[in-house]
Amino acid sequence: MAWWGYLLIVVALLVGIAIGFFIARKYMMNYLKKNPPINEQMLKMMMTQMGMKPSQKKINQMMNAMNKQMK
Repeated sequence: MAWWGYLLIVVALLVGIAIGFFIARKYMMNYLKKNPPINEQMLKMMMTQMGMKPSQKKINQMMNAMNKQMK
């Protein structure tokens, strides 16, 4: 009868880990969607520092490429 208790504890632990993983993943996806790690202003500043003249077309292309990778 004691092995049922151990089995129940192991199953509950595995279920808890799985649920925790999916909750944390959902939270991080929402956080990154609301607070993207890089925005257009930061992209313009980086391009300027690298000696490039940032055009709006180039910035839009780079932002679209980053957004596609995030999905």
